[in-house]
Amino acid sequence: MALGALGVVFGDIETSPLYTLKECLHAAGHHKATEADLYGILSLIFWALTLVVTLKYLTFIMKADNKGEGGIFALLALVPEHLRCASRGRISAVALFAIVGAALLYGDGIITPAISVLGAVEGLVVADARFGIAVVPISCIILIGLFSIQSRGTGLVGKLFGPVMIVWFTTLAALGAYHISHNPEILGAVLPHHAIQYFMTHGFSGIHILASVVLAVTGGEALYADMGHFGIKPIRFVWLCFVMPSLMLAYFGQGAHALRDPRSMDNPFFDMVPAGWATYALVILSSMAAIIASQALISGAFSLTRQAMQLGFFPRVQVNHTARHMEGQIYIPQVNYFIAVGCLALVIAFGASSRLAAAYGIAVTGTMVITSVMYFLVVRQTWGWALARALPLLLLFLAVDLPF
Repeated sequence: MALGALGVVFGDIETSPLYTLKECLHAAGHHKATEADLYGILSLIFWALTLVVTLKYLTFIMKADNKGEGGIFALLALVPEHLRCASRGRISAVALFAIVGAALLYGDGIITPAISVLGAVEGLVVADARFGIAVVPISCIILIGLFSIQSRGTGLVGKLFGPVMIVWFTTLAALGAYHISHNPEILGAVLPHHAIQYFMTHGFSGIHILASVVLAVTGGEALYADMGHFGIKPIRFVWLCFVMPSLMLAYFGQGAHALRDPRSMDNPFFDMVPAGWATYALVILSSMAAIIASQALISGAFSLTRQAMQLGFFPRVQVNHTARHMEGQIYIPQVNYFIAVGCLALVIAFGASSRLAAAYGIAVTGTMVITSVMYFLVVRQTWGWALARALPLLLLFLAVDLPF
């Protein structure tokens, strides 16, 4: 189950190193970014992952499951009925709030495959600028192949993707550790005062960096939405023991390399390896990882649709159960088709991962804010927490979500 979860659930968050630090450095002024700026950005990425994914989702939000299912509609199902339904059978403001969150999650599910695959294939341009014209066609071919195997079920997909993810995260960790060994002082960026210093140096304008930092935590909502496919224990185990350590080594390794060679700020991930065959190998591996990254939100969209049907917010569609041992592993042909069309349209229309980053951030952060508020309603109205216990937790979550 842990191997399957690694191949599906963490797909979204594991490709963030492809573009997150690059977008952050561009937002900070590209080659004008100072060493202090780099430390501040890495500190923001570390604490964003710690507070949003480890603390918020894995420690608190994922405790709120509806018969093993997660996601925004699972929270809505836990809310008392009088808050879900208004008079005369109309939906309530709370239900409408959840539907908006679900719509944003569908948007996330369409943008994630597009931005992940584009971000990976763009590595070809690092190796040879002549490949620029081929980025969009290659991305479209990869996406068509991805959506064509969805009917096989998330369990089988996870078993196929899991070993690839082991290689991917091991590569991230190894490359990161290699570059950190040349500049071990970069590890000091885990101290939160570097993040605070960034805002003190840049003032109010510095808050714009958060629009890029948030790319590091995209996928947190997918962990929750995909909980019904694998369960909470495998997800927590894999994150704490393997995924987060590998991600942090990758980010800090890119930072260490940028300290040694400021020219690598153009594309710090692919510049971690020498130009030539190593770049091509990394492009191939990252493309495979990007295909897997797309799986997390696609599977989450299937779960979200079934929950919406059960709550009466979505018309009846065909739901195929793809596993005997896990009731949550499903495939919905109509949803798969519409997400595929949406992804291809985004790739063709935008043509570059950096152009999709802002829309991606809006979809992710909107869902995160709504999830925080819905969780507050559950702990107060369903679980009976005292206001003095529930409100500080909500304020902590919103203190991170709202600035993003």
